[in-house]
Amino acid sequence: MLIVKHISKNFGSFQALDKVSFEMNKGDIVGLLGKNGAGKTTLMRILTSFITPSSGTVTIDGDDMNKHSLTIRQKIGYLPEKPPLYGDMTVQYYLKFAAEIKGVPKHKRKFQLAKVLQECDLEQVKLKTIATLSKGYKQRVGIAQAIIHEPKLLILDEPTSGLDPMQIQQVLALIKHQQDQRTVLLSTHTLTEIEQVAQRVLMIKSGRIVLDAPLDDLLKGTDPSQSQPLSLEQVFINHHQPQTSENTPQTPETTHQVSHG
Repeated sequence: MLIVKHISKNFGSFQALDKVSFEMNKGDIVGLLGKNGAGKTTLMRILTSFITPSSGTVTIDGDDMNKHSLTIRQKIGYLPEKPPLYGDMTVQYYLKFAAEIKGVPKHKRKFQLAKVLQECDLEQVKLKTIATLSKGYKQRVGIAQAIIHEPKLLILDEPTSGLDPMQIQQVLALIKHQQDQRTVLLSTHTLTEIEQVAQRVLMIKSGRIVLDAPLDDLLKGTDPSQSQPLSLEQVFINHHQPQTSENTPQTPETTHQVSHG
């Protein structure tokens, strides 16, 4: 479904991504983890065709992004950390607008609108202007616009940021529901959320993938002396502690913090 091969990205002399490679299959929900500045947002912007890599290839559903970027964009749904919402529009009008600009055929728009209103639990607020909605409802509207054209790959950047506990659970349930319909790549700083919805974890550090493993295997741990299952927080900390062994390869760290993620 998604094949990323040797993706690198340079911003001047700064290398944000260094030969990143991984694959995702249909129906996967994968959590993307990393500290601020690790390269997560840069990677997601490349996968959504917002920026081009310096080298490497991205293939989505058989199409090479370098050759078929317009075709690929129709196969991707994207929710950035700040959803692209228009506050003066009603929910219903905004989603009609989203369906139109995302290329949903005219004869299918009414059906798709009704589907996402129900799936994202927005029916009761469809006639309200977006500016009047709570943060939780706004996030649902953001997800609705990301899936209204039935993308095969859904990319979510901090989808629960700023939500209260009840809203978080509602959004996580919505994300989990996507598994039967599409592949999902989810980036969040809240590790317990990854534990709730993801089957697999990708961890990026200084622009490199340092961990790619099934979530269950990570939480079980491999150390025979480990008496209790690990938490994802413990796994994350273990992979970001300074390496001191002379036999362990050292990964160059950078103090650069860039807005590219």
